[in-house]
Amino acid sequence: MKIQSLRGMHDLLPDQSGTWQYLEKTVADILARYSYREIRFPIVEQTELFKRSVGEATDIVEKEMYTFEDRNGDQLSLRPEGTAGCVRACTQNGLLHNQTQRLWYAGPMFRHERPQKGRQRQFHQIGVEAFGLTGPDIDAELLLLTARLWKTLKIDHVVTLQINSLGTSEDRKIYRAALVEYLTKHHDELDEDSQRRLQTNPMRILDSKNPDVQKVLQQAPSLSDFIDDESRQHFDALCDVLTASNISYEINPKLVRGLDYYSKTVFEWVTSSLGAQGTICAGGRYDGLVEQLGGKPCPGVGFAMGMERLVLLLDELNAVPDSVGQTVDVYIVAVGDTMKESVVLSDTLRSECPNIRIESHCGGGSFKSQIKKADKSGAAIALILGEEEVASATAGVKYLRREQPQETVVQGNLGNLLNTFFTD
Repeated sequence: MKIQSLRGMHDLLPDQSGTWQYLEKTVADILARYSYREIRFPIVEQTELFKRSVGEATDIVEKEMYTFEDRNGDQLSLRPEGTAGCVRACTQNGLLHNQTQRLWYAGPMFRHERPQKGRQRQFHQIGVEAFGLTGPDIDAELLLLTARLWKTLKIDHVVTLQINSLGTSEDRKIYRAALVEYLTKHHDELDEDSQRRLQTNPMRILDSKNPDVQKVLQQAPSLSDFIDDESRQHFDALCDVLTASNISYEINPKLVRGLDYYSKTVFEWVTSSLGAQGTICAGGRYDGLVEQLGGKPCPGVGFAMGMERLVLLLDELNAVPDSVGQTVDVYIVAVGDTMKESVVLSDTLRSECPNIRIESHCGGGSFKSQIKKADKSGAAIALILGEEEVASATAGVKYLRREQPQETVVQGNLGNLLNTFFTD
């Protein structure tokens, strides 16, 4: 029996990697413009890290984490999200004491949930975190940053920003009690999942997709009636900045996010172009998390964007530039006994033309078959090196993508010709 990949864990094939690289580079370039620096931390962490941060009563910790005991008897988990690991790394390495940090990271996350379009068991995120800043200005910066990204990717017309304020942990504690009291009176009208969450994480019931549950929630207490004045002023100031920056948004009072560490601002960027998996980017403020994980009090705010869903959206909208995935600019055809000379010439040209992608034909074959491969590669130019060209230190230049006659060029002039051609 052939060994195959695990369910929900997919290979990324060469034909797909161009879109991923385009997306990753675009995100990294914009983050650099906002002075965010990259941080990298392990995929495996102590299970306790996620229990204390994400929350023991969340679906992630209860049902979805890949957790195992190592040879030393320690309980370890593959990371289901990035914020907890980032906070742990920053605290452990002294990055947060009397400092502000703007950081980002990228990589795989793992959750054992039902695989479907845009949702896999190994999935990839780019996460962004800012530490040491308490005001709504940094919340606004993150939303302006993401809005700029959508515009750069040409997907801004199909995404919508939803925002809400969760207030403080004390606010939510009081609201949670009021919500439980209300929902308990309607227990029999809730579905099985909501009945379970009523005992463990009642605020997640607000996220229910069941229309019968949403009907019950229409008369439920509203979180906005319970948040304190400071949180309300913070949220109003954030809305003012978004309005002044011409960023459209919707206030969604049922937006609570699925992780316990959020406070005050929470947000999601959603789209209707991907079916049920409509959230492409989400995050919020988590001012108590650093202290909760053993560090000194330090405010934080951040977000994560799902790479698989963004790739799907780019493909759905045909928003990937035609040049993406193109890997060859120049194809060197070696005819006859010219293998040594073609290898030397191709490497010389790679030194003279560092921004040009050059493929040197290997494996022999007829002139006709090599030209076919050159054309299939997508190259704009084929350089032809036969025994006659070797003897005269020249090369044939065949233009594959424009109506221009083939010419013979001295090898010493090829670098200038190629640099000029691909600059114009």
